[in-house]
Amino acid sequence: MPLEIERKFLIKSNLLDLPQEGKKLIQGYIWSDPDKSLRIRIAGDQSFLTIKTGNNPLSRSEFEYEIPMKDAQNLLVLCDSKIEKTRFVIPQNNLFWEIDVFEGDNKGLIVAEIELSSENENFELPQWIDREVTNESKFLNVELIKHPFSKW
Repeated sequence: MPLEIERKFLIKSNLLDLPQEGKKLIQGYIWSDPDKSLRIRIAGDQSFLTIKTGNNPLSRSEFEYEIPMKDAQNLLVLCDSKIEKTRFVIPQNNLFWEIDVFEGDNKGLIVAEIELSSENENFELPQWIDREVTNESKFLNVELIKHPFSKW
């Protein structure tokens, strides 16, 4: 079973120089429960259907499939609300930091994520990391759709 091991952090935006180019992401959820979700995502010129299971924010099963763009567009129409963000990728020591700059109702929120090969993998924190929020469910995209950052 494919496993996604991911840690999330808030950043010190005054210390972070983002790359010039990012990828625009639009995503919505067809359904979501505390321990499973079905996400539709358009990422640039690609589109994906993703099933996530598990309620551990650090480590969850993830099944992701590329789907035709037209299917993704039609499925996004079925979603009650959507998240829009731009993702920037910063390589560091054979790992990749994904920096999500949120828009819309989540404007002002910037989250850094790093995918790891194990829950105990060691990695270096860049100077622009503020604090870890992996175990704070309000920072999960599936929660940000229901309770946007602008309403905290």
